[in-house]
Amino acid sequence: MIRARGLTKTYGDKVAVDQVDFTVEPGRVTGFLGPNGAGKSTTMRMILGLDAPSAGTVSVNGHRYAESPAPLREIGALLEAGALHPGRSARDHLRWLAASNGIGARRVTEVLDLVGISSVADERAGRYSLGMGQRLGIAAALIGDPPVVVLDEPVNGLDPEGIRWVRALARRLADEGRTVFVSSHLMSEMALTADHLLVIGRGRILADCSTDAFIAQHSASYVRLRTPDLAEAAAVLELTGADVARVDGELRVQNLDPSGVGDLLHSAGHRIHELTLVRSSLEEAFMALTASSVEYEAKQEVAA
Repeated sequence: MIRARGLTKTYGDKVAVDQVDFTVEPGRVTGFLGPNGAGKSTTMRMILGLDAPSAGTVSVNGHRYAESPAPLREIGALLEAGALHPGRSARDHLRWLAASNGIGARRVTEVLDLVGISSVADERAGRYSLGMGQRLGIAAALIGDPPVVVLDEPVNGLDPEGIRWVRALARRLADEGRTVFVSSHLMSEMALTADHLLVIGRGRILADCSTDAFIAQHSASYVRLRTPDLAEAAAVLELTGADVARVDGELRVQNLDPSGVGDLLHSAGHRIHELTLVRSSLEEAFMALTASSVEYEAKQEVAA
């Protein structure tokens, strides 16, 4: 697992990461979310030993990543897919990585097949599209068959089929018992992929909980009710102290769950055509939580 305690990084007077504590556990996909400038990339770089903490510690499987004799066998990472020699083929890039960690050439063929670029493996990587480069970066992360996988924006540049493939891959890796840590700006994708969320804002952890719990805690929800007896139904519900609003020919009820609404109206003899619990999306919940943590915010012009 990945464990951080009091992890801090400063650049001069600027605090990029401010005494954060978290644990990324095996067997689940943990999403790492935060606005631009929140400290996500700095945190990931400290996990991988690319930046030294100003204070605190971060360990992978109980020790510093830099102390591992064969790092690629311990943790696989995709931070910058374009960080490779553009004149080298994908196959040679992976062969060089494998040789540096005592990994056999057979594994190179396996990961090329796994990410779907075997047919272009002998072409220069500099000619790859953004999506192909992402697949090569993921292949490099998996070359050592590591128990811990860290992916920063893994679906960047991928088409819908590629995005589904990354989602299924992350899920499979977690199901195999690996620790999977994924950063992404695509909230809809995180909602489908992540079991657990770490949300960071201005260098501090704002949330550390399951995805379902995060949406429930940080989003508004209401019960949508459609009935031909709008006024009468609203009166019945308001008597219980429920918050009832009439919007576009439906009632939106807060402070009652769907079963409570249904039982009350059934007892009062009212017909129900629709009864649905409506929750905000992960994106809406994320925006609600991090609104005050956005470093750069555009000002909307007001029409004359």
